[in-house]
Amino acid sequence: MTDQPTVSVLGTGIMGAAMARNLCRAGMSVQVWNRTREKAEPLAADGARVAGTPAEAVEGADVVLTMLYDGHTVMGVMREAVPGLRPGTVWAQSTTAGTELAGDLAAFAREHGLVFYDAPVLGTRQPAEDGKLTVLAAGPDAGRETVAPVFDAVGAKTLWTGDDGGAGSASRLKLVANSWVLAATAATGEVLALAKALGVDPERFFELIGGGPLDMGYLRAKSALVLEDRLTPAQFAVGTAEKDARLIVEAGERGGVRLDVAAAAAERFARAAALGHGDEDMVAAYFASFENEDEH
Repeated sequence: MTDQPTVSVLGTGIMGAAMARNLCRAGMSVQVWNRTREKAEPLAADGARVAGTPAEAVEGADVVLTMLYDGHTVMGVMREAVPGLRPGTVWAQSTTAGTELAGDLAAFAREHGLVFYDAPVLGTRQPAEDGKLTVLAAGPDAGRETVAPVFDAVGAKTLWTGDDGGAGSASRLKLVANSWVLAATAATGEVLALAKALGVDPERFFELIGGGPLDMGYLRAKSALVLEDRLTPAQFAVGTAEKDARLIVEAGERGGVRLDVAAAAAERFARAAALGHGDEDMVAAYFASFENEDEH
């Protein structure tokens, strides 16, 4: 094997495409696949080889990186990839898949002789494009020398959470982090909606909290997307945020805790999607505060 691994990226949506592009820029041989091939085709200009099937995409790969919609999608695609997989291949599973399927994914890896890393990432479109994601990773020491250059190419740092990827420690931490991100996103939409309803200039609110402990760069950045009508292209889409919120609620239920804020956020995202904002940035949950389009 050369110094740089050959990497297969399965899933080239907002995040996967950006990650594949950065792998190409790092000088790696990159093979990509997406269910809708048109979404993968632009990566050919960056040097990636576009494959027609998951099995074709993983042939000869040292590392397989999955960045798909959810855990069930990951399992289905990896089953399609089986004819091209070879024992000893490293599998970095970066989809936000929650905790329920962590054991099943790890069992699939063991069945096919893959070295499994639970490796979700924290960040949205811009950090992904800039190669500044945070990689949360769990997996065996043996194999890290192969996967480390991949994580370095897509992220600014890698936070190792343990040596047992199958236990899902990285995915558990990712859900905790996402619970905060989604709560802050939903609250941002609500504060803007309430300001509108009460005739309050949002700038006066920002002036009020400016420089204090309640001020947040995230609040200001997400508010600007709404106030300046810059909801597309999405940094992270409403529809995907709903999926993640439901994963958080389900994980809480399995752990014996009730997560009312996450549950409410899931419903807000669902309402925004029903109003036609599913592909817009997740802060478009703002629109869930209004009964119809004319009110906002």
